[in-house]
Amino acid sequence: MKNYLRERSRMKIVHITTVHEPFDNRIFYKECLGMAKKGYKVTLIARHHQNETVQGIFIRALPKVKNRLFRLINTTFNAYKAALLENGDLYHFHDPEFMPLALLLKIKHRKKIVYDIHEDYHSLIKIKTYLPVLLRPIIANLFYLYEFVFSKPFVKVLAERYYMEKFPKGLPVLNYPNSNLLQYAENNIPEDRLNLIYTGNISIERGAIEHATLVNYFENVHVYLVGRCSEEVADRIYSLVGSKRERLFIVGIERFVPFSEIVDYYKWGNWTAGLALFPPNPHYVNKELTKFFEYMSFGIPVLCSDFPVWKKLIEETGSGLCVKPEDQTGLKSTLNYLFNNRPEAKRMGRNGRTNIKEHFNWENELAKLEKIYLEMINEKGDQ
Repeated sequence: MKNYLRERSRMKIVHITTVHEPFDNRIFYKECLGMAKKGYKVTLIARHHQNETVQGIFIRALPKVKNRLFRLINTTFNAYKAALLENGDLYHFHDPEFMPLALLLKIKHRKKIVYDIHEDYHSLIKIKTYLPVLLRPIIANLFYLYEFVFSKPFVKVLAERYYMEKFPKGLPVLNYPNSNLLQYAENNIPEDRLNLIYTGNISIERGAIEHATLVNYFENVHVYLVGRCSEEVADRIYSLVGSKRERLFIVGIERFVPFSEIVDYYKWGNWTAGLALFPPNPHYVNKELTKFFEYMSFGIPVLCSDFPVWKKLIEETGSGLCVKPEDQTGLKSTLNYLFNNRPEAKRMGRNGRTNIKEHFNWENELAKLEKIYLEMINEKGDQ
């Protein structure tokens, strides 16, 4: 076994994304920064306004473009050229559109390649509203075939446990939060009102209507939605709550909300519950949402839909409550329970923090990722 500690500073890891923001929480703050702190050289190739070094990570900028087709062709090829300039020991890419060029890196340039599967695109495509309804299953199945075939030569890391159903040889590196979030003060359950927070992309599929209309249930309910939200969705949910919109706060209309800003909201520490009241949707029912673990890190009780996978997690950790989002009577009763049982809500929050400390933390997952890297880098010959 080689002396890995001695060699870390000589190993260069290059992350590539043509879709995600450069300061994506998983890519930048967990994977790139995590490995840089262990002593590795790390470069991130991503769409950005300029080349720069941030917290020891060199960001090689790709021009930002909005047109999907142009990004698919031009940005992807530019990312490939940038990857060659970096001459890394290992390449870790994050978007399926880059697979053909990742294959070229592997075959022609003999590079070690990791494909990070963040998303279940097969089910996601089926709910994309910009695609014609009749074409969605056809496009989804074609994509599934494309990903299945092109990803075969790569080492695959999986952000979700259930992705192993499609990629049985994939290696789970789950999207748990950094345990350093536990350094912040424990959440206080407010006495005089219900402060409810949702974080992440804000869309109809992700419960925007269910979350926003909670302000209609009681006069002391305040709802904060923190994440990217289109103007169209914001206008729609504001119109649904009418005069009660003064108790609905949307942070991130037409802009990306960096994780550091989301943490500032968590740190406020006066939350009754963290929300994930998604309507039934085949794309989300099997996911263990990252926001669950973030809420738990800050001692915020989770209030989510009663999908079996979600319910199992929340009940086993004792970190919140599950309810059918379409059951208004049940929702009202649950909110009333949280408001009138602050010691129990506090206990749920503490259970969440304990589970993050002992089980669901990024440090455990980063150790898995490093082991994968080292085995690949130190393997003789091709992958």
